[in-house]
Amino acid sequence: MFLQKLSEITTLIFDVDGVLTNGDILAAQDGEFLRTFNIKDGYALQLAVKKGYHVCIISGGNGAAMRKRFEGLGIQHIHLGVSDKVKVYEDFLQQHQIEETAVLYMGDDIPDYKVMKRVGLPLCPADAAEEIKALSIYISPKNGGKGAVRDVIEKVMRVQEKWSDENPSAADSGR
Repeated sequence: MFLQKLSEITTLIFDVDGVLTNGDILAAQDGEFLRTFNIKDGYALQLAVKKGYHVCIISGGNGAAMRKRFEGLGIQHIHLGVSDKVKVYEDFLQQHQIEETAVLYMGDDIPDYKVMKRVGLPLCPADAAEEIKALSIYISPKNGGKGAVRDVIEKVMRVQEKWSDENPSAADSGR
């Protein structure tokens, strides 16, 4: 069943804090909240964009550095500072005429729960909240910010025989 679901995925949606980061936030003196991102997650994200997947970020977190990171990876659908993830999710699917069964969503905590109940493939990192683990079809063996995103993107793309890049650049994941 899991492999069949992977083969149907066209859309990858991710939370940020606790999924693309380890959940730690460093408060800089200027008021900016700083996060650490995994370079291997970045490589997988930019490759998914190149291969034509819809890649979307939906996060309650916000910041210019976050936006710059995702834009550098070629992600066009970046929704930061979101208080109602379900509304953003519904609008995104409607705008792009995407069926819920074709959506993978990786979340880690209670604000992701309502969206994850609706998607075709709800997933989470190893260190997600228990309620999210109980809802997830797959729990990555990797923690948030430590390769969990790469893990799931690679699985989707391998099943769909798209995990290759004829012209990789060392700069692809570091933008």
